[in-house]
Amino acid sequence: MNKIITLFFFIMFFIGTDTFIVSPLLPILRETFGISVEQSGWIVAAYALGYAVFALIAGPLSDGWNRKKVLLLGLLGFGVFTLLCGFAADFWTMFAFRFLAGISAAFASPQVWAAIPQLVQPHKILKAMGVVTAGLAISQMLGVPLGSYLATTKWQTPFIIIGSCTFLLVILVFVLLPSMPAAQQQHKAAAIGSRYRSLLHSSTSKVAFLAYFLFQLGNFAAFSFIGIWLSDKFNLNTASIGTVILFLGLGNTISSFFGSSLVNKVGPRHSFMYGVIFIVLLYLLLPYLPSVTYVEITYFLIFFILGMIFPLMMSLLQTLSATARGTISSLANSSMYFGTTVGSFTAGILYAHTGGFISVSLFTVLCFSMSLVLFLRSGVLPSSSPSSAS
Repeated sequence: MNKIITLFFFIMFFIGTDTFIVSPLLPILRETFGISVEQSGWIVAAYALGYAVFALIAGPLSDGWNRKKVLLLGLLGFGVFTLLCGFAADFWTMFAFRFLAGISAAFASPQVWAAIPQLVQPHKILKAMGVVTAGLAISQMLGVPLGSYLATTKWQTPFIIIGSCTFLLVILVFVLLPSMPAAQQQHKAAAIGSRYRSLLHSSTSKVAFLAYFLFQLGNFAAFSFIGIWLSDKFNLNTASIGTVILFLGLGNTISSFFGSSLVNKVGPRHSFMYGVIFIVLLYLLLPYLPSVTYVEITYFLIFFILGMIFPLMMSLLQTLSATARGTISSLANSSMYFGTTVGSFTAGILYAHTGGFISVSLFTVLCFSMSLVLFLRSGVLPSSSPSSAS
């Protein structure tokens, strides 16, 4: 089982790295393709857009199929289209390949989250979620500097390496992962709409997913403008900003590995409640910090707590249905990517027109506070007993 969880870790690492790795390449791609700043932003958005839209379709479909087969096909497509990005000749081919890579990832990554409760013993699910989340956390920490380093040879190199490594993951999935047929054998798969109606029939599910969307909306609104704020406030260059991002990624990574033990001791309800409240207080303080050192410490604490909260939220959402876990994972992932899009857009307006990063930070505080209230009202959080976290 440890081999499978390690495999899931690397799957999420490469999918996450592919998400973050484009940012440092944008100046090179702008020059290479002769495009404007606005157009270059669509190279980043293409992946998120493909993922967000098709995740809504991929989850319900995969609940009626063998998860291993869906994961294999999704990873294979992800590897092929990421590799092809390294051979893109112009903006539109790059846009198309990034979009198709996002679609492929939308089919692959939900199978990882949905497979954990299916393959892991109940008392180890939260720990497994934390290890897999660490794959995303480390990709977030290393994506920007790794992309910059690999691109010093040629801008195509990061795409070729990620695509090639993904083919190795396809082989490992084929060899190591057991068959995971649909939980309910059906002669005819249920319609996508009916799966979502069934999942969101209860008020618990509706409120829980709205709370999750608000959480990610606030999270990525602040994250999107870390670099610009650090540059404006402290006159940091790209390398120095990358150091700060490495530092916050370190907090997320450490928490992803060890946060589950703390949750088990404190209990999921208190861990989530106190964690969100502490993050809110830190974001209220963050815009007024006088030095980069204090900012690094604060971001370390914020992302340490986020690394603890994220797998907890994913494991709680997975309890909403035992037969629609792919649908749950896809809706959660789609909510995250839509939250990324809307949060970045909203933060851009706030940063440019209403007080800079202070207004962005207050927006994040508002989103987190509303998310906490809704999670508590939804009923998805168990009682305060620590044993319920397992």
